[in-house]
Amino acid sequence: MDDALLSIGFGKFQALVLCYAGMGWISEAMEMMLLSFVGPAVQLEWNLSPQQESFITSVVFAGMLLGAYSWGIISDIHGRRQVLYPEATHLIELTFRLRFHQQLFASLTGFLFTALVTSGAGFLSSFAPNYLSLLLSRFMVGIGLGGGPVLASWFLEFIPAPHRGKWMVIFSAFWTIGTIFEASIAWAIMPRFGWRWLLAFSSLPSFLLLLFYVVTPESPRYLCMKGQISDAMQVLEQMARANSKGMPLGMLISDNQEMELEEITDHSEATHLVEIENGINGSSDKDTDTKNEGISALRRLLSQKLIRTTLLLWMVFFGNAFSYYGIVLLTSELSNGNRICAAKVTESNQTTNDNLYKDVLITSFAEIPGLILSAAIVDRIGRKLSMSSMLFVSCVVLIPLLFAQTEELTTALLFCARISISASFTIVYIYAPEIYPTSVRTSGIGIASSVGRIGGITCPLVAVGLVHGCHQSAAVLLFELVIFLSGIAVCLFPLETSGRNLSDSTPS
Repeated sequence: MDDALLSIGFGKFQALVLCYAGMGWISEAMEMMLLSFVGPAVQLEWNLSPQQESFITSVVFAGMLLGAYSWGIISDIHGRRQVLYPEATHLIELTFRLRFHQQLFASLTGFLFTALVTSGAGFLSSFAPNYLSLLLSRFMVGIGLGGGPVLASWFLEFIPAPHRGKWMVIFSAFWTIGTIFEASIAWAIMPRFGWRWLLAFSSLPSFLLLLFYVVTPESPRYLCMKGQISDAMQVLEQMARANSKGMPLGMLISDNQEMELEEITDHSEATHLVEIENGINGSSDKDTDTKNEGISALRRLLSQKLIRTTLLLWMVFFGNAFSYYGIVLLTSELSNGNRICAAKVTESNQTTNDNLYKDVLITSFAEIPGLILSAAIVDRIGRKLSMSSMLFVSCVVLIPLLFAQTEELTTALLFCARISISASFTIVYIYAPEIYPTSVRTSGIGIASSVGRIGGITCPLVAVGLVHGCHQSAAVLLFELVIFLSGIAVCLFPLETSGRNLSDSTPS
């Protein structure tokens, strides 16, 4: 598989895959960034407490926790983009006449479901009549957004090994585009039309995923790992034609099949073995119970070979999510909190809002140098050193915020911190898919992303609750501790993945 991808190279086909996956990343970034604007606006309109305001953000992460875990496991079992379970295909016509809702909902997998839920719930949340309905709709948005890591794994599996670092950084650039675009439209929409219009506009990119879903291919690496060699060959041939490249000679096998075939000298025996394995894999896939497979995937992730990697990755995802989203929220909450604690609210609401939009937009642009920096170092010095250095730099930059600073210095320090933490977050999303084999790749990333969402759930309580309670030093000190421990965890990773081929099975 790696030889085939290397021979085909990166061309028009992968560019289209990049655009589709990137649109999903833009959608997720916009839905996350709007929390910086919607929370304060809803608090003023509905007279909410700081804890109630923080829950508007936390419920999104709670939904993402559930979604990331569920859709990571499902996509490892049924495919990255698959719509229907294989055994249910012949029931498509019947679903429009008999038990439509139950069968159709049960059959949705992959990133189609994430686009449906994110776009639908995101749009409906703009009509929320009260606080509880807003929480429920944003929780459903979080479930949809939890499928984001599936898109990252799907795109990664089309890229030749020598170019993975560069193109995954470019893929991450779509997140930056989403954050800057969201901050821009918030500044344009919120003062004139309010937060409901912002929620409605922010759901539009997810509808584009639905529009172009029918032309997306399944991952050839996933198909090969599942023994569906002919289907994988069809996708690879489409890639070769689109890129005007030729297919390499030989038989397509995954690396776990290759290890077994090395002991067989007769070519006909090898072919026969692959055919037998294909039949076994195909039949077992259809009979596999999703719940049991989910437990099995978790056991493989916590097996002797992977437990150290898995636990350290969970810690790094938690730290990155806690710190990244915390810095985003601190951009608005530190300014508001300092004014409240100083009891000098002399500015008009319009001036305060303008400062909020300006500060968030400025710090959003910090992700551009963060991307450039990560692209420059991720392949040159490796994934581990890149991540750890960015986390430790972020620690140093936040130290002055242990004490109240001027608004200009606070914005500048958060700008620098966001450069570092966004670079680290970009690199961990490159490293995580590379360190896991294809058989558990999206399960591993999905569960790690779920642990990260726990960090997202708790960070609003720190950024909003402690700062509004006039405990800025305690809030920043907690961020410092989490970031530092995450940097230590990166240093303890057992493997550097830069330049390595992707594995299809857990090493024995």
